[in-house]
Amino acid sequence: MRILVTGGSGFLASHLIRALQKRGHAVRALVLPSSDTTLLGQAGVEIHTGDVRLPDTLMGAMREVDAVFHLAAAIGVRRPLREYHAVNVTGTENVCRAAQTAGVKRLVHVSSTSVYKQGLGVPVDEAFSLAPPPDPYALTKAEGDSLVQRLIAEEQLPASIVRTTTIFGPGDELNFGRIAQRLLAGTSIVIGSGSNRVPIASVDDVVQGLLLVLEHEAAGEIYNITDDRCPTQVEVLREIADQLGARMPRIHVPYRLLYGTAYLAERLAQATQSERAVVTRFGVLLYGADNRFAIDKARHELGYEPRVSLQQLVSATAEWYRGRTASLESSGYPAAAPTGAAS
Repeated sequence: MRILVTGGSGFLASHLIRALQKRGHAVRALVLPSSDTTLLGQAGVEIHTGDVRLPDTLMGAMREVDAVFHLAAAIGVRRPLREYHAVNVTGTENVCRAAQTAGVKRLVHVSSTSVYKQGLGVPVDEAFSLAPPPDPYALTKAEGDSLVQRLIAEEQLPASIVRTTTIFGPGDELNFGRIAQRLLAGTSIVIGSGSNRVPIASVDDVVQGLLLVLEHEAAGEIYNITDDRCPTQVEVLREIADQLGARMPRIHVPYRLLYGTAYLAERLAQATQSERAVVTRFGVLLYGADNRFAIDKARHELGYEPRVSLQQLVSATAEWYRGRTASLESSGYPAAAPTGAAS
């Protein structure tokens, strides 16, 4: 098949594209004009520049495509809600409409488990209603998710929806990179007691799930794709600290206190027009609340099963992180945390 991957220069896309090529698919990547496409070009990926916010830039990329993985999203940088909406909602509709016009046979929309109410402490399955926290990313991912559901129901869009959790793996600047930097700098904390469950998925497992969804006969379904062997917050931090030779954080900050502080930090970032607050309510919810997501549906209907243990996942990601840091330092650049946003 000829398959288009939007957000083609991103972390998840890089792993998905390699897996698709190994299966013999011809892969086309939609990337922003400002994206570094060196590695994509070296891998023989057909590159199309465009922007999901601009419908006229999508049709060329969609031409003669059999399937689309829609990964492009705004994430990771504090932006006004309207800018998140332009990518995660309007951009998603533009991709779906372009796929319909081009006669694409299958579309897999990558959503997020942040569309659910967080901190329920029970395994949340696909039947739970959407109740995202007050964060631009979560709010707009939920609206984009609902939009795709509506197009499936009302216009027979041949799409499926995949909701993923936090993903670790080599190349993960956004999640692992930030945690690692704080641990190595000695500025990391434990939220509350640290006994809450934190769903972490391996990028290899998520790619496995995406491929299974693509190959599943029936479109129109929604699947949680993550790892339900949820470690605790302390277990995640200890594993990363051990792998990097860092100290385990000793300071525990009460959940409610940090959540209130995050609200104030967000207001300060907004007032100063900063791209990132020091701490956000969304971040406190993700890592400090008890979050669990059920994958029974994906198990039973797709044969999906997480294969990578936490130790294996952190080991592989830490090896990448150490190499990245050494490369930056040898070139004279500080090994700072990323500022980026996916596109």
